[in-house]
Amino acid sequence: MTHQPKTPHVAVIGAGFCGLAAGYELCRQGIRVTLIEQDEEIGGLAGSFRVNGASLEKFYHHWFTNDEHVMRLVEELGCEENIIRRPTRTGMYYANNFMRLSTPLDLLQFKPLPVLDRIRLGLLALRARRVRDWRQLEKLTAADWLKQMGGDNVYRIVWEPLLRGKFGDYASEVSAVWFWNKLKLRGGSRGKGGEEVLAYYKGGFAALAGRVADEIQNRGGTIETGARVRSLLVRDGQVTGVRTSAGELAADAVIATPALPVIAQLLEPCVAGEYLATLRRIRFLANICLVLELDRSLSETYWLNVNDPGFPFVGIIEHTNFEPPATYGGKHIVYLSKYLLEDDALFRMEDDQAVDYCVPYIQRMFPKFERAWIRQHHVWRARYSQPIVERNYGALIPAAHTPLREFYIATMAQVYPEDRGTNYAIREGRRIGRQVADRLKTAPGSQEADIRRVFRT
Repeated sequence: MTHQPKTPHVAVIGAGFCGLAAGYELCRQGIRVTLIEQDEEIGGLAGSFRVNGASLEKFYHHWFTNDEHVMRLVEELGCEENIIRRPTRTGMYYANNFMRLSTPLDLLQFKPLPVLDRIRLGLLALRARRVRDWRQLEKLTAADWLKQMGGDNVYRIVWEPLLRGKFGDYASEVSAVWFWNKLKLRGGSRGKGGEEVLAYYKGGFAALAGRVADEIQNRGGTIETGARVRSLLVRDGQVTGVRTSAGELAADAVIATPALPVIAQLLEPCVAGEYLATLRRIRFLANICLVLELDRSLSETYWLNVNDPGFPFVGIIEHTNFEPPATYGGKHIVYLSKYLLEDDALFRMEDDQAVDYCVPYIQRMFPKFERAWIRQHHVWRARYSQPIVERNYGALIPAAHTPLREFYIATMAQVYPEDRGTNYAIREGRRIGRQVADRLKTAPGSQEADIRRVFRT
């Protein structure tokens, strides 16, 4: 009787873009895959909901034009025509005034700073892009580095409010590497005139997630939504599958893509506490995002940084100054975003309370704004939204392999020196997919291992 080697099977926990990319890469290499997603829809933090029949991200999303990993994936899928590139307006709200910050000329006209400091601010971004070895920044805080680069005044007026608005009490701990990457990324997504150019996907991020999911299923993969992984199946220190709300699923390997604290909880019965402590060492901020459907526009600015620590949100993103209102039946879409601890009062408010709480602040910024402009509102929350990237963060990042054999992790907290986002989620997902595929294809009993054994003999 001829021996028929079995096709390896991998279970991927999570169908955000990292999990989808891992599943896509595994399928391309002939590995059978099952994605398990606890939500009813795929996409993770890039998940969507419907507005007037169109998909809209729960948390604001866009790409930079230099996001190579997502662009490459779109090209492989043959969907390049769906990438939309548009110039955007960036601004700042400071001392009850609005300032544009989209072009080099805007910086030179930024009145809160003296002329010399405006030049320092412009040069800072250029100098950041010339940093060749980010490791030299690992021992510095963002505050120390920004003061060195642009001076105390530029830091106090421009950068400190943004850092405090996003990281709160952790602002003084944030690494220079994190901030350097932000400047480098935004500075590299420019048009010929120096204006910022961003990218979006026709139909929203849900359309791209759906396209990747279709490719996985066309190659024999399975995607189970509304299924929670309750525990791992383990024998002699090796994972053999997962137990979900729908039953047991055998697997030759498991890739987990949720946040590290969630993975630590899943691993608690299986591995030593010392390893679990490394997973829990990295701290996270939660996020609350209010999405308002307005009957008119607030301003002409797409991305408005709020440099006022008295406001409950760090940014106002008017999405329909990027993707036209016609996409959403004429509604003007505005995001109000706040990173915070999950025990913060705002995070725990009821949806209507959260909107009522924020309305007076919007009115302070836009005196003509009235509550009646809001035709619909949506409030979305994420417990683990932003890892706190502190000094020497690289030493804290856990490896992809774990003490449990054939159990691998790929999470937003392992993206470094870049910050989390769909572009890097795709990069990390494909990377772990390739690693696991290579491992399984050369394992004893696999078809590739059998072929190598025949040729060796």
